[in-house]
Amino acid sequence: MGLGGAPLGDLYEVIPEERALGTIQAAYDLGIRLFDTAPLYGKGISEHRFGAVLRQFPDDRANITLSTKVGRYLVPEIREKVDRSVFKGGLDFRLITDYGYDGTMRAIEQSYQRLGMNRIDVVHIHDCDVDTWGAEGFEQRFKEAADGAYRALHELREQGIIGAIGVGVNNIMPLLRFAEVGDFDTFMLAGRYTLLEHAALDELLPLCEKRGIGIMTAGPFNSGILATGARPGATYNYKPAPQDILDKVARIEAVCARHGVKLAAAAVQFPLAHPAVASMVPGAVRREEVEANIALIAEPIPADFWAELKHEGLLREDAPTP
Repeated sequence: MGLGGAPLGDLYEVIPEERALGTIQAAYDLGIRLFDTAPLYGKGISEHRFGAVLRQFPDDRANITLSTKVGRYLVPEIREKVDRSVFKGGLDFRLITDYGYDGTMRAIEQSYQRLGMNRIDVVHIHDCDVDTWGAEGFEQRFKEAADGAYRALHELREQGIIGAIGVGVNNIMPLLRFAEVGDFDTFMLAGRYTLLEHAALDELLPLCEKRGIGIMTAGPFNSGILATGARPGATYNYKPAPQDILDKVARIEAVCARHGVKLAAAAVQFPLAHPAVASMVPGAVRREEVEANIALIAEPIPADFWAELKHEGLLREDAPTP
């Protein structure tokens, strides 16, 4: 298990610096050694925060895996003009989207400066998907990334300036497309292989297993409902959960109750059972949340629980289970 850096970019709230740094420190103290961030997250503040903490452990650097992303670089902006979007705090910069060769090189150089680390272990091409750019926009961005960002990252990997290279998105289709045109080490998939969503079993996960592409999963709670349960106001993919999803989660909760299993524990443990899945990077904004995530991973879940989910048609028969 790792620590995802989007919430520590002041996602939805301005996080006091002491608490943000304390969360990263707590993750390290509790044994976490995988840390994922991106320039997008608070316009650089997430990278700054991770670097500020992780630089304190140079003797343990070989055991730390640090992941960031390209596709955007930052330029200074007047505070009053900064578009905060969902990141309520962050730094006073403007995002420039650029999946080209030169833009990728610039993004990597900036990330190294913000992190203050002498090695970045994993770099993902970030948000090159239909959800972000629309169908027509995606085709343009995909070509730009395949011809530019991928070429830059491949060169940097060959030179030993970065480690592994990948793609980080919220959809399956772009990963299949990128797999056709490049030699990737890892893919980050957020919210698309969960207790509720199993489509990745069709093509993506078998392909990754065959080619040795490790999957970093994120968003195991589908933005909320697999942590809160089917209650009023529950969110699914960052929107109010539709009735069919509420009904399905309620059925999963009933199975959980019969076996004494926490819904959140099942949600965290399920994706990790697939052999193509290498890691999970849930976010946290305080020590207690890091502790809770670790506890969910360790919670015992009986085999009969998974068997009943499959018997009830709530889990695909071909889905590996813990």
